[in-house]
Amino acid sequence: MMKKRTVVLTVLILMACATAYGYDDGDFQVWHTEVQEKSLNKNTKLTLEEEFRFGDDASEFYYQHYDVGIAYGVNKNLDLGLNYRQVYEKKNGKFETENRPHINAILKWEMGDFKFEDRSRLQYRHFDYQSDLWQYRNKFTVKFPWKFSRIEIQPYISDEIFLDFRNKSFSRNRFYSGLSMNLTKNLKAEIYYLLQSSRGKSSWSEANVLGTKIKLAF
Repeated sequence: MMKKRTVVLTVLILMACATAYGYDDGDFQVWHTEVQEKSLNKNTKLTLEEEFRFGDDASEFYYQHYDVGIAYGVNKNLDLGLNYRQVYEKKNGKFETENRPHINAILKWEMGDFKFEDRSRLQYRHFDYQSDLWQYRNKFTVKFPWKFSRIEIQPYISDEIFLDFRNKSFSRNRFYSGLSMNLTKNLKAEIYYLLQSSRGKSSWSEANVLGTKIKLAF
């Protein structure tokens, strides 16, 4: 009888740990992003963004965010941005809210026919259900010079790192490999593969993401 209770208790603990851990290591996910940009003047634009994510082999809708901001082009090599993002993410079967203001600086330059971008982001993550967090993100992108077909399909790669100030730790990495394209004069699109590596309490886990992005600028 004691052995049976021990087995049952062990199974329950393992199930609870699996639920707290989230999706399986190597989970396949689908992310979709929609962006709208409105030029206010020569150097300033209003930006809006919505993103939706599906996990557990793309079977469960677990994340969405809405982002609004102002971007200012200081010159051809530097853009500055001030944004506010509201995040809804499923935790233990319930969508929890996160408030996330962030500031951005994007350096842009060219080397031959290659184009480079280096985005630095400082964000404050305010939660109602856990401790708040300051976080720094850096995303480095290389756009290759090759363009294919009349919609100018262009390959690119990116890598983004996440640094948490609270724990002074490297908490996440995202590697992107994708294609961008110009569908019309004002409408652009991307399709990409993303490998996300996230630090857990005892080990790292990975997610394989198929992503799409639509951007309307006017």
